[in-house]
Amino acid sequence: MAVSAQRALCADLSEDASESLAATASRVDRWLLVEYGGLWDRDVLGGSLLSAPLKEHLRDQLARLGHARLLFVKQPDRRSRARRMIFLGSSRPGEESLYALEFEEHDDLLEYDFAAALLDGGTPGIPLDHPLFVVCTHGKRDRCCAKYGRPLYDSLKGRVDPAWVWQSTHVGGDRFAGNVVVLPEGLYYGRVDDDDLDPLLDSYFSGRIRLDHYRGRSTYTFVVQAAERALREETGLTLIADVSLERVE
Repeated sequence: MAVSAQRALCADLSEDASESLAATASRVDRWLLVEYGGLWDRDVLGGSLLSAPLKEHLRDQLARLGHARLLFVKQPDRRSRARRMIFLGSSRPGEESLYALEFEEHDDLLEYDFAAALLDGGTPGIPLDHPLFVVCTHGKRDRCCAKYGRPLYDSLKGRVDPAWVWQSTHVGGDRFAGNVVVLPEGLYYGRVDDDDLDPLLDSYFSGRIRLDHYRGRSTYTFVVQAAERALREETGLTLIADVSLERVE
């Protein structure tokens, strides 16, 4: 009789090894979050059922934006809705913004030049006056995101307005699941579970960063993320606005 042992989860191995969360946030300045309820393949865009012209359009938008990321997002209780959402915005310090648009068919997005609107300071949709909490649940990419992300998503929906919380495809750093990205600031948090949510949310809504689960800010390179983390730990400065990048030498 053959017995197969299931491969250990990378998130468990990372935590057991006490791997640091510091300076691990993906490098992203601008975001496109497209509601897509179909299956999420490892190749998010290429493996989707979106039309070839729309795939090319989205790739072009991302290339023009630079340091941009496309995420597919969903909320299971929205499956029956006829209209879908796209969110777009910037996490660049001083330019933090989020906008929302509703659409009926995905090919409707071919009409929009999101890159031009974001780069020229336009308002490509309805401005949002609240954050979005993006929880990676991309199990096709890594089992860790399914195991830790989905319960985290459910817990987070019970703490804030459910419309603010979305499941997403890969945000980077599967081994730090459960992962939450707070937009528009682009704040990455890792190894978040139910017990961590209240202090994390209390910190965020008071304009502060919760350092014990903080992976970094997406607009900074890894080196700058490390410097920011070290400075905050040394000085005790936890307000988001307390620390800003002046130059890199």
